[in-house]
Amino acid sequence: MLRYLHRSGFQPFSQRLLPWVQSVAVPRLHPVQPPAVRHVRSWSNIPFITVPLSRAHGKPFAHRSELKHAKRIVVKLGSAVVTRGDECGLALGRLASIVEQVSVLQNQGREMMLVTSGAVAFGKQRLRHEILLSQSVRQALHSGQNQLKELAIPVLEARACAAAGQSGLMALYEAMFTQYSICAAQILVTNLDFHDEQKRRNLNGTLHELLRMNIVPIVNTNDAVVPPAEPNSDLQGVISVKDNDSLAARLAVEMKTDLLIVLSDVEGLFDSPPGTDDAKLIDIFYPGDQQSVTFGTKSRVGLGGMEAKVKAALWALQGGTSVVIANGTHPKVSGHVITDIVEGKKVGTFFSEVKPAGPTVEQQGEMARSGGRMLATLEPEQRAEIIHHLADLLTDQREEILLANKKDLEEAEGRLASPLLKRLSLSTSKLNSLAIGLRQIAASSQDSVGRVLRRTRVAKNLELEQVTVPIGVLLVIFESRPDCLPQVAALAIASGNGLLLKGGKEAAHSNRILHLLTQEALSIHGVKDAIQLVNTREEVEDLCRLDKIIDLIIPRGSSQLVRDIQKAAKGIPVMGHSEGICHMYVDSEASVDKVTRLVRDSKCEYPAACNALETLLIHRDLLRTPLFDQIIDMLRVEQVKIHAGPKFASYLTFSPSEVKSLRIEYGDLEVCIEVVDSVQEAIDHIHKYGSSHTDVIVTENEKTAEFFLQHVDSACVFWNASTRFSDGYRFGLGAEVGISTSRIHARGPVGLEGLLTTKWLLRGQDHVVSDFSEHGSLKYLHENLPVPQRNFS
Repeated sequence: MLRYLHRSGFQPFSQRLLPWVQSVAVPRLHPVQPPAVRHVRSWSNIPFITVPLSRAHGKPFAHRSELKHAKRIVVKLGSAVVTRGDECGLALGRLASIVEQVSVLQNQGREMMLVTSGAVAFGKQRLRHEILLSQSVRQALHSGQNQLKELAIPVLEARACAAAGQSGLMALYEAMFTQYSICAAQILVTNLDFHDEQKRRNLNGTLHELLRMNIVPIVNTNDAVVPPAEPNSDLQGVISVKDNDSLAARLAVEMKTDLLIVLSDVEGLFDSPPGTDDAKLIDIFYPGDQQSVTFGTKSRVGLGGMEAKVKAALWALQGGTSVVIANGTHPKVSGHVITDIVEGKKVGTFFSEVKPAGPTVEQQGEMARSGGRMLATLEPEQRAEIIHHLADLLTDQREEILLANKKDLEEAEGRLASPLLKRLSLSTSKLNSLAIGLRQIAASSQDSVGRVLRRTRVAKNLELEQVTVPIGVLLVIFESRPDCLPQVAALAIASGNGLLLKGGKEAAHSNRILHLLTQEALSIHGVKDAIQLVNTREEVEDLCRLDKIIDLIIPRGSSQLVRDIQKAAKGIPVMGHSEGICHMYVDSEASVDKVTRLVRDSKCEYPAACNALETLLIHRDLLRTPLFDQIIDMLRVEQVKIHAGPKFASYLTFSPSEVKSLRIEYGDLEVCIEVVDSVQEAIDHIHKYGSSHTDVIVTENEKTAEFFLQHVDSACVFWNASTRFSDGYRFGLGAEVGISTSRIHARGPVGLEGLLTTKWLLRGQDHVVSDFSEHGSLKYLHENLPVPQRNFS
């Protein structure tokens, strides 16, 4: 039953195959010597997961995020994963990628086991080759080349193919695992091995001994001798080994494994057969949900279809093993599907016994879309009424809000830095300011959705209109700032958009009560579901993959958060800025009285804000002048750490620390000072090192100022004003969802207008394009028509 494969023990056929496999299919990675910790190596580009791997086996994991703690893992490779599309031979590149991922996890200290198909396909390839070679060469030459192509290949019996393919398949696995300094061992089993108590004990002991020796067991049904599966042969509480799905489940439970990964040629379990119009991937499947699923046909190869996989998965789940069914054939994901699953990413279908208390994020997205469409159909006065009611609730319920915020602050004490604690904190004055901002939004929302931007008479009785409409469903991800929630909610209400909110866990109590108040305000016109707060354990990266639900992602937080979201978003546009490297250029004709006030406010009023000053550019003529001394003295009084740019440092005998980079967002009481020779050099510096956020010139020369305003290519460019004015509330937008530095759709502080798009309405009377052809009866007019003005008195 057990055959241990040493690195030198290859069969003749695999000796012929091995050089080709190694040159084509197996990436030659060179492992480094292992450190003192047993079985830990760092030779792969797949990231290690540094988490504790020990846990008591009993109940399966309740959430995907817990899968990273799995110690013992079974990976089942379906026939469709292992074999090529022609079902004759192995998918070598795919197999090599799977071996690499298994090796990575094995070398992290996990105990990996493989249940693999492929022996029949490998054997079929070998036997077909041997049959063709055994044909009479003289007969082939006598018959001609055309006849040779038509040589009949007899139907090959599956057991014979399995017998011929087992040795080659295992030699191939051994060759691949050898590249990662890992040994493998083959175990062939049949159903009888599980029903015979002595054989079960032997099998169990063998597998435990192999795992103890850091060897990867590769298990397969002994297809050379196994009898056909008998229908309805499952014993009470025991699954019968009819195929590799049931074998993997039985093995996982017998060995008390933490996780069973079943790889097939579909993304996971769908609520109807994949490929049908309404088929949706089921993220989490719970026992008892079988009635809601329609099973299709089985995969192109192999014995088990999806129904067999679900049955095996539920049996394993009942036995205490977590299960994920995923796609192991897709070229874009197969290279990291196993490691992604173990990292807890949303891949395939996860089987769980624990149903969440509320809706899934996919269901929340559908609710937000449906609620948003209802919101968009309301009259402008009704949307404004909702926002006014929310503003009233912020002041009326201030005690409850501040009490919840106090809990967040107490829990965050000692865990968050001072600037983040300041962002997290709410106060009566903040709530009053929020209420004022919301009422501004309500006033501006009167002429937002459905506003006619353009009217054109295309032809007689054929009129075209371009009107404003909501974008759809917005996902806003924000850190630390609970005051962001009502601001963004009000903008979504005013623009008729559905909204998904994902706040940081540090503000969980504050966000919860603010969302409840938002839904209370929405309820006055029956659109409560339009705004949803995501409270599940969804990772941000998983949310960014919901391209069929979310139309726009708006991150509100650190530059690292924005960069991570921009990287993770797949097919969903992201509105935001990754950095806020704001500059202030002090011209040679700057006013002494204005400079220190502007620099102090821009840098010291709120240094953690994205619109805070980070680089101060000073004209060379101002060095060693009273104005320059005043600036330095003020920064020292405010305890601002100064970093010298290269040119500034060259002018000083004893200079502050020279900057490591001129492209740094400090987000604290730190600033870089650099010297420039002219306004043009200041503009060039901003374009080279800035982030196109907010840049300021301080000067009394109007001509110089206008030159700066027109030539600096940033979202916000100011003259004699603090960088801190770059804000939706201060711009009179009521609030903002963020500041965008992109050049498409919206730029700068994004308020209500930035959350709208347009659609075209064409009204005709039996018009067809053929009427406008060369010999048609109609001609295009394309006349501009007056745009109607709404009356909101």
